[in-house]
Parts: sequence; structure tokens; C-alpha cells
Amino acid sequence: MFLILPDVQAGNPDVRISLTKVGVTEVKKMVEIARGSKRPIILIPTFDIFVDLPSNRKGANLSRNLEVIDKVLEDAIKEPVYAIEDLCVDVSRELLAKHEYSSRAEVSMQGEYMMKRRSPVTNMECQEVYDICADAVAVRGGLISKGIGARVIAMTACPCAQDIMKAEAEHKLRKLGVKQSQIEEFLDDMPMPTHNQRGIGSIKIEFADHRDGENKRISIESIIDIIEQSMSCRMFELLKRQDEEYVVRTAHQNPKFVEDCVRAMAKNLVQRFPDLSDDTAITIKQVNEESIHRHNAFAERYATFGELKKEVNGKATVKAKEASKPVVSKVGRKKAMT
Repeated sequence: MFLILPDVQAGNPDVRISLTKVGVTEVKKMVEIARGSKRPIILIPTFDIFVDLPSNRKGANLSRNLEVIDKVLEDAIKEPVYAIEDLCVDVSRELLAKHEYSSRAEVSMQGEYMMKRRSPVTNMECQEVYDICADAVAVRGGLISKGIGARVIAMTACPCAQDIMKAEAEHKLRKLGVKQSQIEEFLDDMPMPTHNQRGIGSIKIEFADHRDGENKRISIESIIDIIEQSMSCRMFELLKRQDEEYVVRTAHQNPKFVEDCVRAMAKNLVQRFPDLSDDTAITIKQVNEESIHRHNAFAERYATFGELKKEVNGKATVKAKEASKPVVSKVGRKKAMT
């Protein structure tokens, strides 16, 4: 005969106030992401798992959260997982099934994603690490929203300092008697020095509420590519001398302000995924860790995909464009008003 133990969580609380989130954080699990004919990728991400709690219940059964995520991951072994945001959707749906007293479930995950890259000239293979995230919110009744994002480090070169150095070089070459046509040919071929930054770009894509079962998917690798392509040059873990020359030259031939990176990410996103729903929420951020200042430069844009698409395609009104300029914070330059 088993002893019947009291369910303390099901009792009445001393203070009857509903809670928005109750759950567990920093739960580490192994996840296998399928990639078609390619080898699967193994992740060890961290999950935060929550449900809401009504005012008449003392506590949530937190062990159920761990049961749910284990069940979903075990099921994923039988049916391959192709998207981390869909995994979060599955967990959030199961949470509502387990927590019959809750009306809302929220799941988020953060992890590191490995991709193989090759150096630009010598073609040497190396592994690059990127930060990724995904989340999902399920509301009882069938509405589910989900999101996916990535954070990427690459290189930027400052256009302002470069133009100053270009003007200085042109002045000195004139004093040496070099013809203007030769000066222009030299400056076109040889980018001038400037200071560099380690740029940190991020994109978060949040799909609006949709009925359970509706599928919207963007690969995490495509988001990473968009961020990298929007800076002056990619970074590589392994470089030989020929590769270093390529990276430095490429970055200095493609100088960008922090604002340029955010706008480039927006443009590349619209061009890569023109069929995204207009109500999809997009957050784009860029931080440039300065090399000649103690402060960092920052820019951000939050908009619906429909708003971004209109601006990128030149269909937004002047008033709308002014209202939606990226927020910029940088010492020595005015801070944009929002």
C-alpha cells in the first residue's frame, strides 16, 4: 500500500495573485538537428521553461516541465528535428497538456551552433561557432508564436577615418609630383588604412500568432550568412598569410558604420526571404566594439517585415522613413530620437 502524499502545490496561496511566469531556467539538454543528406548537428542548448499560474493555485508542478522536455526530445529521436523553433513549439504545446491549470506556456533556448568554413584563399577548413536562440509561446486554444535568431561576430572598418587618410595620401602624392590620374588609379586599387572594430550583429525573427500546425521555417544558417555578409568582412578562426591579406583588403574596400550594418542586414533579409508574412516581427542589432575609443557604437531597428519591405523597395513615405531610422548611440555623434 502506497502512502498518499499531499499535493502542496494544488493548495490555496496565502496571497491570491496570479503569476505571469513560473518554471525552470538553465536546463541543459542534448538536441540533434537533422540536415537532410548532411550529417546532423548536435547541440547542447540551455532551455528556460515557463507556464502562467492562476491566483487560486499555490504552485506549479515544476517536475512536469522537465518531464515534458525529456518526452519531446525523446520523440525527436524517432522523428528528426529540422528547426529549433519548432522544437520549442512542441515543448510549449506539451506544457499546456501537462499543466491543465495554465493558459499560457513559454519556452526559450540559447546555444552554440558550429559551422564549417574555409579560409578565403588557401581553402583551409575550420570550425566557426555562432550563438543561436529560439523561442515559442503557446496559448490555450491553439494560438502559437515562435521566433528564431542568431548573433554573429565579424569585422568592420570605419569609413570616416579612411576618408581622412585618403585625403592625406592624395595631398602627399600631389606634393611628390604624381599625376592626378595616377593618384586616382592608386587610390582606387589600394584602400587606405582605417581603424577596425569587432562587429557583433544579431537578427531575431518572430512569427506572429498562427494556428497550431501552420509551418513557417527559416534556416539558422541563412540568418548567420545574412549577418556576416552585412559587415565589412567575415572573421575566420584559421588564416594563413594570403588569407590575412584578403581579409584586411576586403574589409578596407568595404568600410561600414554601425548604421550601415543594420541597414544592410535589413536589405539582405528582404531580398533573401521576400515571401515572409508582413506581420512577422524583425529585430536587427549591431554593436561595434571600437578599437580607438573606450565606448562602443550601437544601432538597432525593430519593425514588421512589411514595413522593412516597403522601405527597402523604396515605397515608404518620407515621414515613415524619418520615424523609423535606426537608433544610434555613439560618443561624438548625435543620438537619434525614437
